[in-house]
Amino acid sequence: MESSGSRIFLAPTFLAILLLLITGACSFYLPGVAPEDFRQGDELKVKVNKLTSTKTQLPYTYYSLPFCRPEKIIDSTENLGEVLRGDRIENAPYVFKMRETRMCNIACRLTLDAKTTKQFKEKINDEYRVNMILDNLPLVFPARRLDQESPPIYQLGYYVGVKGQSAGKDERYYIYNHLSFTVKYHKDVQTDTARIVGFEVRPYSVKHEYEGKWDEGNTRLSTCDPHTKQTVVNSNSPQEVEEGKEIIFTYDVDFKESDVKWASRWDAYLLMNDDQIHWFSIVNSLMIVLFLSGMVAMIMLRTLYRDISKYNELETQEEAQEETGWKLVHGDVFRPPQNSDLLCVYVGTGVQFFGMILVTMIFAVLGFLSPSNRGGLMTALLLLWVFMGLFAGYSASRIYKMFKGTEWKRIAFRTAVMFPAIVSSIFFVLNALIWGQKSSGAVPFGTMFALIFLWFGISVPLVFVGSYVGFKKPAIEDPVKTNKIPRQIPEQAWYMNPIFSILIGGILPFGAVFIELFFILTSIWLNQFYYIFGFLFLVFVILIITCAEITIVLCYFQLCSEDYLWWWRSYLTSGSSALYLFLYATFYFFTKLEITKLVSGLLYFGYMLIASYAFFVLTGTIGFYACFWFTRLIYSSVKID
Repeated sequence: MESSGSRIFLAPTFLAILLLLITGACSFYLPGVAPEDFRQGDELKVKVNKLTSTKTQLPYTYYSLPFCRPEKIIDSTENLGEVLRGDRIENAPYVFKMRETRMCNIACRLTLDAKTTKQFKEKINDEYRVNMILDNLPLVFPARRLDQESPPIYQLGYYVGVKGQSAGKDERYYIYNHLSFTVKYHKDVQTDTARIVGFEVRPYSVKHEYEGKWDEGNTRLSTCDPHTKQTVVNSNSPQEVEEGKEIIFTYDVDFKESDVKWASRWDAYLLMNDDQIHWFSIVNSLMIVLFLSGMVAMIMLRTLYRDISKYNELETQEEAQEETGWKLVHGDVFRPPQNSDLLCVYVGTGVQFFGMILVTMIFAVLGFLSPSNRGGLMTALLLLWVFMGLFAGYSASRIYKMFKGTEWKRIAFRTAVMFPAIVSSIFFVLNALIWGQKSSGAVPFGTMFALIFLWFGISVPLVFVGSYVGFKKPAIEDPVKTNKIPRQIPEQAWYMNPIFSILIGGILPFGAVFIELFFILTSIWLNQFYYIFGFLFLVFVILIITCAEITIVLCYFQLCSEDYLWWWRSYLTSGSSALYLFLYATFYFFTKLEITKLVSGLLYFGYMLIASYAFFVLTGTIGFYACFWFTRLIYSSVKID
């Protein structure tokens, strides 16, 4: 009666927590910057960011193209995450004054030579977009939906230009040389100050015309003149990119009052239109969890209730054969595996990853890692990885001492170095490829030095400290004694083949996350915002439960068939989900992306290989600890004769 009452109490509590997590990203918002109030006529600092393309995945600095330049280019200070993302933020040549509309401003005039023509054509062909920032808000292009009543889709930045075909001619390239900016602001009636809540642009390609000779500062354009109320509203007479042609860059600035408050200004960027798909993802994952939980509950009931309590009162011979299987291997089940040192290293690394992901996810759900804090997520992940080295060393040395190991320093060093060394090697090769393309995505030497310092200056010592503390603790004692002579493993059924069962074990953990994975890949490779951390946290919890339960189920079947080599198998069973992640990433590459360059393809698969390897370490460790707990529980609960 008491347990049913507690279940009735827990149900609404769980639902309340669930709702809090889902709404966390919207209801509890901690912006990355403090609000700034502007009075009429105050100068607004417009900044330019990198040029980006979903076709090449190679960012370039804004001034790598011969756009209009200010008198002096000033670089903004970027954090570690921004540098790794390829952000290069600099001042823009555009002059904005708060709530002062300015039409047909001439930014500069440019005559194309062979080199600049080639540069513009390459970037237009690769569908590069120009990114800008005003008051920490990214510039967006509002694209109308088919359903006119729905709010527009905000696309980050605007295209450098567009390709088109004129009658009877080859393919032509047209540049967007007129930008119509709209700055939305929320006004405070009492103080007459305003805060910026939106930054939009509509680009046009216009072949500007003027009379007489060009006179800097005095020439009036006939195609865009505020005095005659001649404004640019279409691209009917576009500006072609051709050697020897003259391009005049112009811009409008309009200010519109908005009802949107400063605290809600990011809502339009983060508008989630596919929440039904996310709910489907959660329900799909929960069904997998319920199925596995039922199996685990059945196993625990049979082994711990019927088997352990009444082991000598078995009802049928068939039941006896099934239940005695796992008990027969009690003298070998805790025998240290082959390559036990390597297993300790991987378990320690997995704990480091688990801690990093868990803490990052909690911060993200609380709103600390909002998109307004550019590069915050990447910086948080790196710093948490470094500091979680303490737990990596502790976990690795605890398992190592249980395996009767004595050289804890060797294990500590391998735990601190192995995973980062493999990832760094891949990263260094990819960075060299990016350098070769002269992209701003290449990590500078100063940042590279900072990363190496974080690794060897902080992470490695912390791993050693953790290992020392873990090794000083008493060794974990096995619940049963291990025989001196290993027991012979009987011939196994085809479905208990290690490779087959390992591959089968990875399907369900991957199945629990693959829908959310689609949105994560889209945000990374198609340059979109991802801010549904409430959903992601739930999916992460479901992933942990799924990895643990599938490993326990398959471990139980393995022990029942008198195969006691479970150590590595438990790690690889849930870890094999990383293989399916990489296969899905390959499927995504060929079906959703339009990458054509070899270097861009190598970058994609290189980064996805790193992500899959990290996923293997994370899920493998979860499976290992679940199986470790399960075997200790069942063998400590039976009385061995």
